[in-house]
Amino acid sequence: MNKLNLSYKAQRRLIIILFSAIPVFLLLLFSYVPLVKMLQYSFTNWDGISPKKNYVGFENYIKVFTTPEYFSVFKVSLYYFVATFVQLAIALYFATILSFKVKLANLWKGILFFPYLLNGVAIGFIFLYFYKGGGTLDTVLNFLGLKSQIHLWLGDRSINNISMAFTSVWRYMGFNFIIFLGAIQSIDPQIYEAAEIDGANKWQQFKYIILPSIKQIVFLNIILGVSGSLSVFDIPYIMTGGSNGTTTFVIQTVDTAFKYSKLGLASAMAVILLIIVLAVTLIQRLLTRERERV
Repeated sequence: MNKLNLSYKAQRRLIIILFSAIPVFLLLLFSYVPLVKMLQYSFTNWDGISPKKNYVGFENYIKVFTTPEYFSVFKVSLYYFVATFVQLAIALYFATILSFKVKLANLWKGILFFPYLLNGVAIGFIFLYFYKGGGTLDTVLNFLGLKSQIHLWLGDRSINNISMAFTSVWRYMGFNFIIFLGAIQSIDPQIYEAAEIDGANKWQQFKYIILPSIKQIVFLNIILGVSGSLSVFDIPYIMTGGSNGTTTFVIQTVDTAFKYSKLGLASAMAVILLIIVLAVTLIQRLLTRERERV
């Protein structure tokens, strides 16, 4: 029996190791190895083509921090930063509404989640037509008698980043919605019943039952949203190519690497962005812990 038990345990360990080996190998190959290589390149002046990689120390990092054009693009991230909280508010609102008894609830859930299933490239082209002159948005405004409100939605510097931030809200709201909905539906229904017996209305149920119960999920979504707002790429890159004041830090990094052949400098920019995202995440986690203690 002992031999059989040992054999079973050995087989179990072998199976666990074999099933874990491939995912761990792929994780190392496509995540950690590129990260290490990026760190190495950030200390060189490599152009991405020639075999020579001359070591330049912290020269690339100093250049990023001392050249205004590299950090000024973070202003664009502020639009997406604000849009993050709008997106979370809308997602939480719909998740709360649809957690109660609503007609055609499953249909509305599908409609709200559907945009997240679309590819970022497809969404970029959809909204290119939506915002273009004489496109969908202009047609709707004309129909409503708001012709004076028509703008060059992607050409006017005063509104183009707002237009693309709205696109980002439309795309990612479904993701936050489904997470909020799952968290809300995990709350024991008997708590709602007890609250209704005590005379609590829907707002009071949201304020005193739902929000305290899902606060960890709320903070998680905030962390993901803020981190995402700092690393926006696909929507502005597809819709405007980063022109006319819509360049984000990630677009600037990609252009530096592949348009201007400064892969070493671009690697330093990528490392700086990684550090900023990690710092923001750490600060938010610390603030969350402080609130829990209070």
